[in-house]
Amino acid sequence: GKMKPIIVVHGGAGRIFKEREEGSRAGVVRAALRGYGVLKQGGSALDAVEEAVQSMEDDPHFNAGCGSVLNEKGEVEMDAIIMDGKNLDSGAVSAVKCIANPIKLARLVMEKTKHMLLTDHGAQLFAQAMGIPEIPGEKLITERSRERWKKNLEPDSNPEEFQKDLGTVGAVAIDSEGNVACATSTGGLSNKLIGRVGDTACIGSGGYADNHSGAVSTTGHGESIMKVVLARLILYHMEQGMSPEMAADAALDYMKTRVGGLGGVIVVNNSGEWAARFSTKQMSWATVKDDQLQYGIYAGEKHTKSVDEALASE
Repeated sequence: GKMKPIIVVHGGAGRIFKEREEGSRAGVVRAALRGYGVLKQGGSALDAVEEAVQSMEDDPHFNAGCGSVLNEKGEVEMDAIIMDGKNLDSGAVSAVKCIANPIKLARLVMEKTKHMLLTDHGAQLFAQAMGIPEIPGEKLITERSRERWKKNLEPDSNPEEFQKDLGTVGAVAIDSEGNVACATSTGGLSNKLIGRVGDTACIGSGGYADNHSGAVSTTGHGESIMKVVLARLILYHMEQGMSPEMAADAALDYMKTRVGGLGGVIVVNNSGEWAARFSTKQMSWATVKDDQLQYGIYAGEKHTKSVDEALASE
């Protein structure tokens, strides 16, 4: 291989409450280290982003997998996407229930079917056919998600207020072969209508990966992200010669001025430059490149550690 591998992850853009900051930081750091571990052993970008996202799906601090927010009926419905920059193959699932890791199912949709997106009951049948264990829906529900759901049911509540703490998770990577990939997974919006699917499962919105330009994973207000096809828009800007940071800022700015939407993105270009940018108050993110870990939550915040030091404290 000729490329230096790199992974960037996010744990969601929005407002991260003080008491959840440490858990969010630790969670994105753990995910980035896991994904980087895959890359260091010569693994593919695809395997690395799947591993990183699975790590965050299993972490109740994030709105994906276990810890997902609840829909209007008090159930967890999850969306996920994965994409291979080599040949533009992608797999996604939407409104899936009762499985621990939607990102694994998305990968199977990509590799074992001729389709790109399976939803709800059909996705469930496919999961069964693939031998993915079904788990009781309650297993995915945290005390916090249930509390928030109840609060949002009160007649004078404003679910919009609580949407600021969104917590979609995602990862982008380049492997030593120079292939890029992205993965994104979410529980969606708290108290959403049954069957609501946001940007995450939609190719070009929740994520996009193309070896010719780079890879992007997004987080934030799903409906706004879909309106501007945010992930693909960022890659378009990079194809016009912008750096990842400029491209991310330009697209986030457009989303804000055009449709009033806020969000965050992680980006790598095919030459190994990366960015983690957001228009919300916060976004937890982490990246590993050259055996160096960097991470943050607030605008301008960037901690740096060697990978060895970070692994030692894991």
